[in-house]
Amino acid sequence: MNTLEMIQQKAQALGCRCLCAEPMARHTTFKIGGPADLLISVGNTSQLKKVMQICREHQVPVQILGNGSNMLVSDKGIRGVVIELTGEFTEITLEGTTGIRCGAGASLASACIFAREHNLTGLEFAWGIPGSAGGAAYMNAGAYGGEMKNVLRSCCHMTPDGKLEELSGDELELSYRHSAYSGGENVILFLHMELEKGNHTEIAARMEELMNRRKEKQPYDMPSAGSVFKRPEGYFAGTLIEQCGLKGKSIGGAQVSPKHAGFIVNTGGATCQDVQNLIALIQETVLRETGVSLECEVRTCGEE
Repeated sequence: MNTLEMIQQKAQALGCRCLCAEPMARHTTFKIGGPADLLISVGNTSQLKKVMQICREHQVPVQILGNGSNMLVSDKGIRGVVIELTGEFTEITLEGTTGIRCGAGASLASACIFAREHNLTGLEFAWGIPGSAGGAAYMNAGAYGGEMKNVLRSCCHMTPDGKLEELSGDELELSYRHSAYSGGENVILFLHMELEKGNHTEIAARMEELMNRRKEKQPYDMPSAGSVFKRPEGYFAGTLIEQCGLKGKSIGGAQVSPKHAGFIVNTGGATCQDVQNLIALIQETVLRETGVSLECEVRTCGEE
């Protein structure tokens, strides 16, 4: 029995679902990515702690999977273990009259619906962002003038050695597409958000308005990882890309969206390499023609 088979056996004994050689294309909004050696679904903190401990003891790398909405996975896949947060990590509950406790594995969309159903306003900006709540906190997701910084009060996380800790307020270090968790190894488990009492009809109308704007301006019906580049100071990435004549440009199955140049879409059969080559072409062209350096905000992971 090799190490991964042993980890699989122990994880299954804990009640975790395990999938071997699982294609990551099934778990990313880009619909791109080779197989993960072992995908483990954990449903509570006890399972997560024990699985992470086993992996650490055997020096097996671990990748946490959110909604796969900001990930570009290598065509060769991911070596080691990918952990998916399910069970209690997808639960959303009310705290007091205006607070929400949200599992990191819950979709941001489900948090928006929960807020609307409880007449809580402040999270409407996130309606249509295709990520998990944990991913949204990790990168301080935002749109249409709002961001997680406005509503996020604290996060409970697990350290690599299994300790439960919490960051709140300024400790979260929330700034444009950044948090204290960015690039770190701590795993966000639960978010605590503080909203305000609002009018159900007005909240629903605002959510519908923003969704209509998304569908009108963005390639919402095609596989993508959302906006590819961070907003350069004083500019809009999509405008710069369009000005350079790259709107609609394709490499393999990857294409600069004809609808919004800030997005790269999978027109069918796109590989990770196709997307990486197109990103490189965009960055080189925009820098050469405008002098502006575009920073990619899509996370690339997996075997090189």
